[in-house]
Amino acid sequence: MASDAIGLSTAGDRTTQTGVSGQKHDETHQDVEIGQDAAKIEAVERVYKKLDRRILPAFWVLYFLCSAIRSNVGLAQTMNTNKHHDLASELNLTPKQVSTGLALFYVCYVLFDLPSNLVMSRLSPHIWMSRIVTGVGIIGVCLTAMEAAWSFYLLRLLLGIVIAGMWPGMSYYLTLFYPPSRTGKRIGRYYTAAQLSAAVVGLVSAGFQEMDGLGGLVGFQWMFLLYGLVGIIVGISLLWWLPDRPLPPGEEYPKTGWRSFIPQSKPALTGEDARIHYEDLTRVYHHRPWNMKDLWHVLIDWRLYPLVIMYFGVVGVGIGTQSYGTVIIRAINPKLTGIQLSLLFAPIWIMDLIAILIVTPISDRFHHHRALFFSGGAMLQITGLLITTFAGNGGSSWSRYGGLLIVGFGLGPTVPICMTWTNEIFQPRHGEVGVAAASALVSGLGNLGSILTTYALYTGWPADGVGPHKYRKSNLVMIGILCASILSAATMVLLLKIFGNPRAKQVSSTSSTSEGEAVYIDGAARREVQQRGLDRMLCFR
Repeated sequence: MASDAIGLSTAGDRTTQTGVSGQKHDETHQDVEIGQDAAKIEAVERVYKKLDRRILPAFWVLYFLCSAIRSNVGLAQTMNTNKHHDLASELNLTPKQVSTGLALFYVCYVLFDLPSNLVMSRLSPHIWMSRIVTGVGIIGVCLTAMEAAWSFYLLRLLLGIVIAGMWPGMSYYLTLFYPPSRTGKRIGRYYTAAQLSAAVVGLVSAGFQEMDGLGGLVGFQWMFLLYGLVGIIVGISLLWWLPDRPLPPGEEYPKTGWRSFIPQSKPALTGEDARIHYEDLTRVYHHRPWNMKDLWHVLIDWRLYPLVIMYFGVVGVGIGTQSYGTVIIRAINPKLTGIQLSLLFAPIWIMDLIAILIVTPISDRFHHHRALFFSGGAMLQITGLLITTFAGNGGSSWSRYGGLLIVGFGLGPTVPICMTWTNEIFQPRHGEVGVAAASALVSGLGNLGSILTTYALYTGWPADGVGPHKYRKSNLVMIGILCASILSAATMVLLLKIFGNPRAKQVSSTSSTSEGEAVYIDGAARREVQQRGLDRMLCFR
């Protein structure tokens, strides 16, 4: 019995030792896996930082220049007014004609946004971006030669046509190199170019006003000319600066057909970096051609239209502030000179810039709560507009100017968040055509808000510009469309909780999102499903 006990004890000890040894082995194996995962994450982060250094500076510069050329008309309305060398005086324009010219740009922008983005998805994206910026620069130079209302209308129409597709095209371009959940911070970074453009252009316009009469040109003509020339130079340089669509490691684009006439840019990544990016974003490298049925499925997707309404409100207020900011400030204090107006206009966009830098990285970190960040920004804009409209007792109350600064801070993150949310929803559902079409439609249809604020409000509403409460009704209209944006964001969250965001079921065998085709679960997709708690589902094993 004693021997049996000893035998049992020995066997038990061996079992215990084996169990402890196995446990230690499992712990060691887990430590190795954790170490390997950390190394992979570090390598992936290194690759995306390298892409940031290649892509984001180019996007920042092109967006800065295009924003400056597009919005300079707003400043031209108040430059050198004491000499009657402002835009309206030089071209003999009425306030309604100025509003019409501003709105015509957005009409063409809305009509051509989607076709431009679809062409970009078919052709080489970096060449299409170069075409856009070069065209904007040429139109900018031509704005110098405006002589009457008809030339103002014509050039604003042409500017809307050539610049259409730039903003949604940049958003689509990012999804070729980054997972949708990583695009918010990147969009925010280059979106700061528009804010700095508004601030810097406002400050620099003071210098252009000092050049008034030099070489027979008035101040705003010098502004259009120099920005346009720089735009042409930058547009051509993008052929080398921006990388083409990524190809699987070892593959190259054939230098045949039209490609033989176009300079070939260096690949964004090479060697081990290219392999890591391929493994992390495989689905981008194996895109399938899309057809009209795919486009139709995007158009009838209900998820598109709440995003359009969200964008409608915030971009309408943004463009309204950009186009008429100096007009609103002058209503606060009619005694301000053109140079003083330009200097006071700049801080609005500095506040906008600060908000982008603070909020967009946080919204990427908590990217399942985009609607909260969006609605918070929109509510700040409403607060600022209420202060601008009702604060103070006199026409020279500077608390109203403080309201404009709050509007600028609220504006900052809302547009990047809206575009990023569009990418996150439509890339998994519809693939590449979903991102290209949805971003263009959200941007294009959403810019109907820009038509409203530039054509129907402020100088486009003469009765609202008289009396002791100038532009009160215009401000209240902008508050109304912001309320619609917030309501739309809340509706989107509710409907997504009810219906979810499953992959779209397509019927085309050549579809970019065909059901039954291989679905690439790459590194970025795996991280996403792990964050959503779906990693234990069979389809993700």
